[in-house]
Amino acid sequence: MKAEISEKIRTYFSQMSIYKDPEKTNSIFAGRNLPAFVKDFLLKRYLNVQTGEIDTLGLTQFLDQVIPTVTGSVKDRIVSGQEVVLLARFIIYIDLVKGQKQFAIPDYGIKLREGIIPEFVYNKHQGELVDGEKWGIVKLCLLPDSDGKKFHVQMVDYKPFKPYSSVDINYLAEARQHFTTDEWMDLLLSAMEYDPDGFANATQKLEFLTRLLIFAEPRLNVIELAPKGTGKSYVFGNLSKYGWLVSGGKVTRAKLFYDKSKQQNGIIKNHDFTVFDEIQTIVFQEPAEIQAALKSYLESGKTTIDNNEFSSECGLMLMGNIPLNEQRRPISPKYFGSLPENFRESALLDRFHCFIEGWLLPRIDTSMIFKGWTINVEYFSEILHTMRTNNAYSLLFDQLCRFEEKADVRDSKAIKRIATGYMKLLFPQWRSINDVNKEEFEMYCLNPAIHRRGIIKEQCRNIDPEFKSRMPDVYLV
Repeated sequence: MKAEISEKIRTYFSQMSIYKDPEKTNSIFAGRNLPAFVKDFLLKRYLNVQTGEIDTLGLTQFLDQVIPTVTGSVKDRIVSGQEVVLLARFIIYIDLVKGQKQFAIPDYGIKLREGIIPEFVYNKHQGELVDGEKWGIVKLCLLPDSDGKKFHVQMVDYKPFKPYSSVDINYLAEARQHFTTDEWMDLLLSAMEYDPDGFANATQKLEFLTRLLIFAEPRLNVIELAPKGTGKSYVFGNLSKYGWLVSGGKVTRAKLFYDKSKQQNGIIKNHDFTVFDEIQTIVFQEPAEIQAALKSYLESGKTTIDNNEFSSECGLMLMGNIPLNEQRRPISPKYFGSLPENFRESALLDRFHCFIEGWLLPRIDTSMIFKGWTINVEYFSEILHTMRTNNAYSLLFDQLCRFEEKADVRDSKAIKRIATGYMKLLFPQWRSINDVNKEEFEMYCLNPAIHRRGIIKEQCRNIDPEFKSRMPDVYLV
């Protein structure tokens, strides 16, 4: 990445910038498997913003206190009567029958029903300690149960992992005006921790950045088929605490949507996006029930589970591998043949909006890991999360575009959502129609949206010849 882009980042994102040095970072965090948004939060606390140097001694001492490498030592300290403070990933389960708020910390061997959240902690953080996975700084101690016969681990204090309580979209829009579109794409790639110079051209860069649309646009449904080693799992598992990555194993309708026996919402309810990684390895129990629920949810964001209406703004993504020829192109023109049999139904697949051609992306090697100044991942993920509820770009699309009469509703919705996602990502400075460069809108937003939805249509036609692959005409006003 050019030095002038780094200088612009330091100038216009001074409080959010961070110097990335992969070798040093790997040494500091050796033995601690942490996502990028946690690492950047910690690095930022011990960063000299003038020189980019990290206070490695101070950071190491802090890590030893709150993220011990010996997992068994945590239980030993709790059992011995110590209060233990951890920066950790934990899972919450609300037991309505018993009236208990339970938690588990899998990385340290603390299981559900062993961990209890007391009312005073729960009430202090209303709306935050809900079902699902969370990150935060927790203080734990061992206390006896009410009957005095057993003990439990109690969360006596909690600080949410949210370094940025709010982010200012207007600030981002103002800063964006100082970057060209090419420079901004390079900034985004560096924020994802990849070196822009490792991509052959703008087409590769845009293909890679398309993975971020599901972070910023609500209820966007995406399919990506790609060869191994193109960074799929890293992007979705490390850049945001608001997503959930399902990698292999068994998946049930209750786990995804709603568990009636536990009266507990599934993972789709409390996340911005859910990603099925390596979908060929995932086993879907009761596939007919899951398929029926997915059809309804993908269409409207709602479905009914055992007479309970379920709704969410969570996007869904399917990721899988696809066999390629020597030219790194799919061996078969029927891409969806690489999906599990339960997903090879045109009526289900037509409800997906966007397709990413992962074979166009380079294989990730060590030279592509970014080193230099960029914006930190935690700020970056908060910006994308905040963008989800900003409707200015959707309204702007309506002013810019007109569909042909009798355009297919699914096509028009898909094109609008994809194009809106690109505007949020690439052109946050566009706040009114007077701001828009229509040539760039057509090149980077509208045409890619039509193309990506068109692939879905063509592949559905390969499954069912009754499907029409023609895309509707879209006119710029």
